[in-house]
Amino acid sequence: MFKYNVYALTVREGDGKFGGVNLIKEKNSIFDVFFREKPAMMLVELKNANSDVYASVLAKQIDCTYSHVVKILQEMQKADLIKFKKEGRLKLLELTKRGYDIASNIESIRTML
Repeated sequence: MFKYNVYALTVREGDGKFGGVNLIKEKNSIFDVFFREKPAMMLVELKNANSDVYASVLAKQIDCTYSHVVKILQEMQKADLIKFKKEGRLKLLELTKRGYDIASNIESIRTML
């Protein structure tokens, strides 16, 4: 799968010198996250879970590193797709209504293919 980076062109004003052009990498949106296999699998696994799910368990289920899973989960939390529920020292993962709907759609598309 191809990954595209978006750059914004900015020009400095007021220094009177040529070469005041900066390339600034813009942050990827949550939209970009779901065109990768692992994040989509994470949502579907959370949707189909029969018991409590932790990030470490999810990492094993989708064959991914724990650190990568946590990074993606943080992006999903910012997009209001999941929420962390603290139980003592443990953080349980739960889908929000929006996350559940998206996971259902991903699962439907996967079965259609």
